[in-house]
Amino acid sequence: MRSHLFQHTEPEGEPGSFQLANKHMLKVDLTGSGGFFYAKQGSMVAYQGDVDFSYEGSGSMTKLFKKAFTGEGMSLMKVSGRGDVFLAQDADEVFVLSLENESVTVSGDNILAFESTLTWDINRVEGASMLTGGLFNTTFTGTGALAVTAYGTPVVLNVDEPTFVDMQSAVLWSTSLSSTVRKTAKMGALIGRGSGEAYQLGLSGQGFVVVQASEGHPPLKDD
Repeated sequence: MRSHLFQHTEPEGEPGSFQLANKHMLKVDLTGSGGFFYAKQGSMVAYQGDVDFSYEGSGSMTKLFKKAFTGEGMSLMKVSGRGDVFLAQDADEVFVLSLENESVTVSGDNILAFESTLTWDINRVEGASMLTGGLFNTTFTGTGALAVTAYGTPVVLNVDEPTFVDMQSAVLWSTSLSSTVRKTAKMGALIGRGSGEAYQLGLSGQGFVVVQASEGHPPLKDD
């Protein structure tokens, strides 16, 4: 059988590594990963071998309460066993970050999977308040792989001067940055692409921020 389709075969990689099967799909080889990793619940699209998926919730009870209060965080599944696992989320683009004793702040909606060697917690963004709708994100710390998604090809902005990003468009940013929340001059001013532009995330210092080309997936319409 011949087809251009068969050019899209899975890549070969090192055991335990997070790598891209293509720009919309993550491949994880469980061998050498410590036997398990964590992924967003419902993100598995295929697997080969003897693999187990167990519901992990939000982690600890403290994180569970934080998620209930903030709306931030993700429902996790613990993936363990032997074999290869393929993950995706709504055909979003997937990117793998390799943290080396580092920290990064990520929007919970954009987290796809991460190695068990990373520690994580839900934190309120500095400068945010309940009046601005909260703005809580997840901070990852340590050494290991972290896979994130973006709805629309993102851009990485080098923050060396004050930078402002729509809250729904910010995928992740350096924990070294200081944050504020800025209100537009007029409540009715639509300076961006959606209805959430009354407040923007302000970042300053030295670091980077990843901005996706959207404010996330549009809400599903009722039939």
